[in-house]
Amino acid sequence: MSLIHPTAVISPEASLDSSVRVGPYSVIEAGVEIGADTEIRSHCFIRGKTTIGERNRIFQFASIGDDPQDKKYAGEDTQLVMGNGNTIREYCNFNRGTAQDTGVTKIGDNNWFMANVHLAHDCEVGNETIFANCATLGGHVLVDDYAILGGFVAVHQYCRVGAHAFIGVNSCITRDVPPYVMAAGHTAVPRGINAEGLKRRGFDGRQLRNIKEAYRCLYRSGLSLDEARAKIEALTDEQPELEIFAAFLKSSERRFIR
Repeated sequence: MSLIHPTAVISPEASLDSSVRVGPYSVIEAGVEIGADTEIRSHCFIRGKTTIGERNRIFQFASIGDDPQDKKYAGEDTQLVMGNGNTIREYCNFNRGTAQDTGVTKIGDNNWFMANVHLAHDCEVGNETIFANCATLGGHVLVDDYAILGGFVAVHQYCRVGAHAFIGVNSCITRDVPPYVMAAGHTAVPRGINAEGLKRRGFDGRQLRNIKEAYRCLYRSGLSLDEARAKIEALTDEQPELEIFAAFLKSSERRFIR
């Protein structure tokens, strides 16, 4: 209990590992579960059926697991589930899910959320992502592993941002963004591949050339969408890095930027 500041308000129906640190004036309500070595700084508010894993750092004035900002919400028993090793900076606002979707907002591992990030209801964020200041997800958005969202990016409801994608500052995303693609603008359009980010993650020259060629096939070749999809799909056996690209193009439900 020495790790919990005496001014913190913690429900007896919350479950905190003995190593959790809680700062002054934070409020943790019933139904919250927090794993080992997680740090909750001052003036944080965590409520609802919210599960937070291990080694997370939640900075001051964050609101985690409050009711979804959805007029249809009528008090249903929905959830927010967060993995391990996430950093959540000041004034972030993450909402639980809704009964109209999966009922769960999901956050994976080792994500970096800068100040004032908003994750709306039923969003799903993968692993190793970066959200710069004031990045905002509407409801039901999917963000895959290693994606980066610049400052003041807004992503429309039901959109998906693919793995290793990069969204430029002040961009508005109204359609899906495929893996590896850089997008920017209002509304966002494709601007090439995220070559620098891929190099930093260990992609070699051959893989980068293959990804660039797949991008050209989709965006620069003049092929129809079906023709481009088929050509990229045919390359995946010998170029496995294109598998997530081809799968995304096949499964995109909202249509992707093109």
